Amino acid sequence: MRSIVAIVVAALLSISFTMSAVAADKPAKPADAKGAKAEQKAPAAKQELVDVNSATEAQLKALSGIGDAYAKKIVAGRPYAGKDQLLSKKIVPRATYEKIKDKIIAKQPAAKK
Repeated sequence: MRSIVAIVVAALLSISFTMSAVAADKPAKPADAKGAKAEQKAPAAKQELVDVNSATEAQLKALSGIGDAYAKKIVAGRPYAGKDQLLSKKIVPRATYEKIKDKIIAKQPAAKK
């Protein structure tokens, strides 16, 4: 009986030493890592959306993947009820739309009374 207890105690001690060694090998993360990530995301959130219904060709060309041809097609296809109409009307390909969808909006004119 004593030998079984001795084996169990020895096993528990070796496991605890192994776990502490493994924990010591992991690099510590900086304490302000979350704060730095929040600061990086903040400027992206402040970026103004480009309105596909009123933006100039120059403003549209500033978007990633939009050149002269796509900018002209976007202007010619106005008005858009939603930004997803750039896909449904086949104005831009899906890959380009995926790049710009978070940077654009399709604002609607104010209702006249």
